[in-house]
Amino acid sequence: MGCPARGSIERTASAWIAFARGIEPVLTGPVEAPRVTSVEQWQAALEEAGTLAPEAAKAIVSLHGDRGARAIEAVSEDRVKQYRDFTVVVGHSGEHVVENGGCTCKDAEYNLDRDDPAQRCWHALAVEIARRVDRVDHHDMWYSDVRDFL
Repeated sequence: MGCPARGSIERTASAWIAFARGIEPVLTGPVEAPRVTSVEQWQAALEEAGTLAPEAAKAIVSLHGDRGARAIEAVSEDRVKQYRDFTVVVGHSGEHVVENGGCTCKDAEYNLDRDDPAQRCWHALAVEIARRVDRVDHHDMWYSDVRDFL
């Protein structure tokens, strides 16, 4: 089971993505956050708030486009898994190991500059977001053992 929903993260992924793309979302209650314009700023905003505030979600999608939207969706669906040996993000077509900001997916391997923090695949972004808002699903087992059963 995933972590229980906290604060405004319990809103649906589609509402966050709609908000981030400038479409009027269905949100309840006022949420105030400072303007977020860089990777470091959205990361700091998430750490400070402990939840995925609207301004941070908007900045993530603004800076990372569809990768950011997919990362927010994965976090909201509890698809970031921490095992004893690896962090894994469950995608629609498979699972990808994320370590030290790098990922085993083809997007990270062929399309992105690993040294540029603004260039991350959606799997790596999902891990960064999930860790900052306490939405990582922890498993007390080795992923290498789990892979044997898949």
